[in-house]
Amino acid sequence: MIILKRKKNLSPVLFFVFGIVLISLITGLSIKRHVKNKNIESYKQVNISKDKEFTETYNGNQSKVQELELYFSKPEATPSKTLVKVYKEKRLLELYGDGKLIGRFKIGLGRSPWDDKEKEGDNRTPIGTYYICSRNGATKYTYFMGLSYPNTKDAQKGLDKGLIDKATYNKIKDSIELKQQPPWNTPLGGAVGIHGGGNKYDWTYGCIAMTNEDINLLKQYTPVKTPVEIYK
Repeated sequence: MIILKRKKNLSPVLFFVFGIVLISLITGLSIKRHVKNKNIESYKQVNISKDKEFTETYNGNQSKVQELELYFSKPEATPSKTLVKVYKEKRLLELYGDGKLIGRFKIGLGRSPWDDKEKEGDNRTPIGTYYICSRNGATKYTYFMGLSYPNTKDAQKGLDKGLIDKATYNKIKDSIELKQQPPWNTPLGGAVGIHGGGNKYDWTYGCIAMTNEDINLLKQYTPVKTPVEIYK
């Protein structure tokens, strides 16, 4: 009888302890969920503010883009001379035929779009005067037109900064003088070009990206040695 009486006395205690444990678990889960939600909201706010900041900065340039119509006007006759101009801040590529503007296209740039390219792996799109030195249709980006980066000025900067030696500089200089493809396997980087794949944002490793439709249009008017001027 004494043992039974002790069991009856322990039951409320056990229920009380179980209740405390259960409440603690529920409270702990609620706190974790609250903290997680706070972190998510904080993360969203940070990203929204960054997006807003970038959008405002970009819109400062984009307002200029919107004033300029994106278009292509097919010339009656194939131009004897063509020229490509790229404006990095405006995210625009312009195509000229015999001195007349015949097309304006939206572009995407390298993942670090603002500065001039200096070396391999910096994800920057170069600034300067180049020419198309290669063309390749066997690419996952629809079509690729290689640019003559590094040019002589790029090579000189690389030489001054100790990135390349005099022999490499001379190889690049000789290639540019002959309007050939310069060495693409130096510390300055290479294989920078114009290709398809999309222009919605800056996603390349330094190349100029267009829509697949636009690159298929552009390639019809830009043979090897077509000059390409890239501006800030």
